[in-house]
Amino acid sequence: MSKRHSAKYKIDRRLGVNLWGRPKSPFNRRESRPGQHGQRRRKLSDYGTQLAAKQQLKGYYGNINEKQFRKLYQEADSRRGDTGENLIELLERRLDAAIYRARFVPTVFAARQFINHGHVKVNGKRVNIGSYRMRDGDLIEVREKSREIPMVLEAIQSPERDTPEYISVDYKKMQATYVRAPKLADVPYPVVMHPNLVVEFYSR
Repeated sequence: MSKRHSAKYKIDRRLGVNLWGRPKSPFNRRESRPGQHGQRRRKLSDYGTQLAAKQQLKGYYGNINEKQFRKLYQEADSRRGDTGENLIELLERRLDAAIYRARFVPTVFAARQFINHGHVKVNGKRVNIGSYRMRDGDLIEVREKSREIPMVLEAIQSPERDTPEYISVDYKKMQATYVRAPKLADVPYPVVMHPNLVVEFYSR
């Protein structure tokens, strides 16, 4: 698991945004960056702006390292259509992203752990790989023995997030259907993402 798990809120302050829109984020109280020079504001260069956009998008998904993220970009670039939209689709097709979108867990970090510990089935088979790629119509299910975990019960009752239209959820059965791949405009990011700047970053 990513070492950033225990320091996820430092990402908020470092990037200068409440990345996951959570009320507990220290960015809500203190907008400066961490460190003694955090109060300084510098105008970013084009490269700095592109790097910040890349770090923001990558950081949002929590457990993706640079090698994995670059590989996703390269696949998105090799496909037909808009590379930025393709990248968003590939990110949102990850099982850990789908579990988070379905609100079975409170955070993207918890989604990876939840899957790794064997609490999730896809189309009736247990899957413990967070990067597993969802296909249209795939059925996600929380295993019966895992449905009373306090974290899960708290997450599905939380009013913090809405479930997007491309994920259909039945909380009585603790199942979710991956309906379709989303476009950028469909994804409920709490902050504005700029995949076009990510494309420019890797295209340099």
